[in-house]
Amino acid sequence: MKRSTCLLVASIFSCNASTVAAAAAASDYPTRPVRFIVPFVPGGPSDTLSRLLGQKLTESWGQTVVVDNRGSAGGIVGFELGAKAAPDGYTLLLANGAGITINPSVYLKLPYDPAKDFLPITQITSGAYFMVVPISLPAKSVKEYIALAKAKPGGLNFAATGTNNLLASEQFNHMAGIKTVAVNYKGTGQAVGAVMSGEVHSFIISPLIGVPQVKGGKLRAIGVTGLKRSPALPDVPTIAETLPGFENITWHSVVVPAKTPKSIVAKLSKELMRIIKQPDVQERFNSVGLDAIGSTPEELAALIKKETVMYANLVKQIGLKPQ
Repeated sequence: MKRSTCLLVASIFSCNASTVAAAAAASDYPTRPVRFIVPFVPGGPSDTLSRLLGQKLTESWGQTVVVDNRGSAGGIVGFELGAKAAPDGYTLLLANGAGITINPSVYLKLPYDPAKDFLPITQITSGAYFMVVPISLPAKSVKEYIALAKAKPGGLNFAATGTNNLLASEQFNHMAGIKTVAVNYKGTGQAVGAVMSGEVHSFIISPLIGVPQVKGGKLRAIGVTGLKRSPALPDVPTIAETLPGFENITWHSVVVPAKTPKSIVAKLSKELMRIIKQPDVQERFNSVGLDAIGSTPEELAALIKKETVMYANLVKQIGLKPQ
């Protein structure tokens, strides 16, 4: 009996000690540089967002946040690296919606499990894509683009840099009743150059990159993938105005490896939410057609669960075969 009591007391003290140690670690965190993995090449929307947040975190913490671009295999390499990192709060992952909610439905095998390998921290942004075409393309609207594609079956192509815009383009093809061919590029910058030169005929692009190019007269935007027009380019119609019901939204978030201490998750979430709510950050996002979100881990988890089911159904609907 005495032995059982001693073991119970020892267990209680051990648990209390662990709790105190975790709290102390969170209060001191971070005490060294933090790595921010971006699973895409430099110059794309994920890279831009991570550098802005990294700068803000560096200023707040007094510790350097190092952006680590690992762009390969449509972001899969970077996600795998983030999943296998030490769960100590010193590795963050800039996760787009595709890597978390779409990839499980379009790949037969993934080297990471979105549901088991990550803990959600916060959703950074949300926004509609823009469908852009070369200035030289005769089609100046979604209706004209569809007519051109029907006049030249298989004669038009589109740029794809990952499963997000690949799926959005195939969704567009399915609803429009056309067939255009995917041309894969390693990064957004390369794809944008291809559209400008007329090498490809369309690209469904993040507003963070697309809006400046459209305003600069280098690309023509013919449609918005959301259900409402974007304040960044209010004269551009939604695709749904031509294809009722079409919608495809892009978003980015921050996640960390599973088993990262709850106290550090809470501290990260609170700090990132504070930064995302800052007027200059919101203004930066809004100027390119993105909404600044700053959600709780629970809200992000709910979004991930909802969209994973939604995209699984969409992949089946359009007949996209998992690779």
